[in-house]
Amino acid sequence: MQQREFDRWARIRGQGMLRYVLFYGLLCYGVPMFLIMTFVFPHPRLATPQSVFLWALAGAGYGVAMWMVQERRFRKVAGRS
Repeated sequence: MQQREFDRWARIRGQGMLRYVLFYGLLCYGVPMFLIMTFVFPHPRLATPQSVFLWALAGAGYGVAMWMVQERRFRKVAGRS
């Protein structure tokens, strides 16, 4: 992790995990995936409400996973300083 990335993550980290998961997980991952996988490549047996639930859950999972990855990288660098 470079200094610029470290500073950016420190700022994002200060806003909290919930905000990160909602923005980067649900809004930046879940919504686009929902739109693409529901309207561009629809699944024949998956209704729209089921798709909303699925991609909201996937987006939240993605957000939590990315938070954990970034937090691990941040702590690794912060421990060296």
